[in-house]
Amino acid sequence: MNSLKFSLIVPVYNRPDEIADLLESLARQSDKGFELVLVEDGSTIPCRDITEKYAGKFPIRYFYKENEGRSIARNYGMKSASGDYFVFVDSDCILPPDYFSNLRKKLIESYADCFGGPDSAHESFTDTQKAINFAMTAFLTTGGIRGGKVQMEKFVPRTFNMGFSREVWEKTGGFREMFSEDIDMSTRIRNAGFAPQLFREVIVFHKRRGNLSKFWRQVHIFGMSRITLQLLYPGSMKLVHWLPALFTIGSALLILLGIILSPLWLIPLGFYLLALWISAIISTKSLKIGSMAVAASLVQLLGYGSGYIRA
Repeated sequence: MNSLKFSLIVPVYNRPDEIADLLESLARQSDKGFELVLVEDGSTIPCRDITEKYAGKFPIRYFYKENEGRSIARNYGMKSASGDYFVFVDSDCILPPDYFSNLRKKLIESYADCFGGPDSAHESFTDTQKAINFAMTAFLTTGGIRGGKVQMEKFVPRTFNMGFSREVWEKTGGFREMFSEDIDMSTRIRNAGFAPQLFREVIVFHKRRGNLSKFWRQVHIFGMSRITLQLLYPGSMKLVHWLPALFTIGSALLILLGIILSPLWLIPLGFYLLALWISAIISTKSLKIGSMAVAASLVQLLGYGSGYIRA
């Protein structure tokens, strides 16, 4: 395992500024046993010039192809990669300096043909990005399904921080172009006989969306795609996937009853928002970001819930 070579595969589409931050974090890695396979998926604002600035600091393989989607771009990258183990992060991620050293250590301690790791907010992120990070990782909003210490569902690796062996790729054929392609891929990996593991120490800093409007569109699509996954894999729907839809319906009902009958009907919703606010302040260590996180959490729950109901 000490000689294991990693191929970091990153699809990118019109994100040159984000790639610059990712490349800078890769140049700071303490473990140099990796290559970057960057697949430009038909970008109109390519990042080749930025990539060339890091030539010589670590192995980089840059490819430009017509726009076909991020899953096809990842598959293209795997076909061109030379590593024994494929690692995937999004173009809006930053890796801590010990990312690959921690990954190598975990694979030596407990080898897994597929792993996933959590994501967090970097101190350099905007307040909105930090608020959205809370909304996407807090137990009170997602049930901890994105790598938390307490989870309501079996862990599922996501492509913002995920990896698998070459053998997995050969048996599964890679990603399918669809929304929630990482959940689909993780499911097919399990069905192929592999057991994905959560490596909590192998973390990335994930920028996510820059404003709540874009965040709403993203989570709305996530909610819709959960129905697609249920159709593909009957029985995969769990209680935690219903919760945002139940919250959406329940909140609308409580507000309606509060208007028609009595404001007392709003007390349960008020208690939940208070608990969310206190939890966010403690987690972010900021009154401002904690308050913003309540708004981001409502976007996450209502956006996902309405997409789920719509589908």
